[in-house]
Amino acid sequence: MRRAFEHTGNPSAIHASGRTTRALVDNAREQVAKLVNAKMNDVVFTSGGSEANALALWGGVQGASDSATPVTRLLVSAIEHDSMLKTAEAVAERTGIELVTIPVNRDGILDLDALDLQVNIGHTLVAVMAANNETGVIQPIEEIASRARGANALLLVDAVQACGKLAVDFAALGADYLTISAHKFGGPQGAGALVMKPHAPFATLLPGGQEKGRRGGTENVIGIAGFGAAAESVAQDDVSQIGHLRERFETTLRLRLPEVVIFGEAMPRLVNTSNFAIPGIAAETAVISLDLDGVMISSGAACSSGKVQQSHVLKAMGVPRELASCGLRVSFGWNSNRSEIDAALAALDRLVARVRGRKAA
Repeated sequence: MRRAFEHTGNPSAIHASGRTTRALVDNAREQVAKLVNAKMNDVVFTSGGSEANALALWGGVQGASDSATPVTRLLVSAIEHDSMLKTAEAVAERTGIELVTIPVNRDGILDLDALDLQVNIGHTLVAVMAANNETGVIQPIEEIASRARGANALLLVDAVQACGKLAVDFAALGADYLTISAHKFGGPQGAGALVMKPHAPFATLLPGGQEKGRRGGTENVIGIAGFGAAAESVAQDDVSQIGHLRERFETTLRLRLPEVVIFGEAMPRLVNTSNFAIPGIAAETAVISLDLDGVMISSGAACSSGKVQQSHVLKAMGVPRELASCGLRVSFGWNSNRSEIDAALAALDRLVARVRGRKAA
């Protein structure tokens, strides 16, 4: 990214400076494409995962509207990121197509029987995340993709949380659209991508000549350069160490606090995510208290953690409101270490002792 600062030419310009900058963008496009086993021209750079989701939903529905098989229904899982859920609501409201929410079970896994009942009605666009951003629960995405393809439905896979922690293979999935974001695997904030099949229905929301006419606006060259570098780096990373840290955290937490509830514990989860609740200790209290003690955690999705409200993910999983209000999310990264884990556990011990002491008094 520092090197990219040296090149200020517009990547759409044909002069030497523009061509040099264009080479940086194209190199990053190739790096990102390789990470998800896509073709270079399949990658459309965006400002992040939320914009990529919006482009896919609006673009897919609008692009199909002039075809022989316009989209008549949107199917989204109940645990999708707000950028998917709220955009789907807006698309359905403005276009008049039907929006159907597919439930999940108590472990946070998509109800495949419910999907089967809905996916064959009309021409559908199915939107589902590869792994949940709050619980880390990994969806049976290959099976979901197979059922969507069998029904000739369009498929949008939100791989923002999964990419960099799981192998993501766009070609093998057979999805029409896939979204990713750089900051989820060490890249800069404000850089993402929509990966799409060459002939997938699509109508741009941002007219312009950039990104082959699929997303207007001068490219964020510096962010894109960092995106590409992170994509190349994370493809070589071994994330198992992060999993060992999470296992240490959860095992010790349960030994010290047997009453703790770890959401999605029985299911395959991303190695970097732990979502748990200590009954009787409100999430808001815990987040503030731990922050004062030097430990940074959240009470749900990062984009909504400033709000005191029940997680829609835990609600969809059937978690009682009282317990869901205690839900905390811990994320581990490539630079996390055992001393930090131990410090966080010690801070939790102090928090529990203070809360219980006050209640006893």
